[in-house]
Amino acid sequence: MITYQTMGTAMPHIPKRKTNEWIKSVAATYGKKVGDIAYIFCDDDKIIEVNRQYLGHDYYTDIITFDYDDGNVINGDIFISIDTVRSNAEEQGTEYDEELHRVIIHGVLHLCGINDKGPGEREIMEAAENKALDALKEMAKE
Repeated sequence: MITYQTMGTAMPHIPKRKTNEWIKSVAATYGKKVGDIAYIFCDDDKIIEVNRQYLGHDYYTDIITFDYDDGNVINGDIFISIDTVRSNAEEQGTEYDEELHRVIIHGVLHLCGINDKGPGEREIMEAAENKALDALKEMAKE
């Protein structure tokens, strides 16, 4: 089950049924099934609090993914800072909705086993994000 919650921010407008379908189809391309994924949309104050408390990092970020996977079933809590998503979209000259969807699927890709911290991993993650965003655009045409 995929759930959407907020902490300190308004719920972003996302078509939940279509987004859930998209998330499940992306996970399936990696041989994974979706178990319990909780999206927690928050503000920068909450994301830095989570980052400090659980990861020992003292900086803002757009997403923090806690992985509770069980074999081929992906489970996790995904914190997304709406403030940072919005500022990243502005900095990169992209649409807010596209950046939001990129971050939403970024967390799922982490749960599927794709990393982005080591040498060459960022490029692999970006390619996977772009492929997933293209699939979402195709779904929107249906």
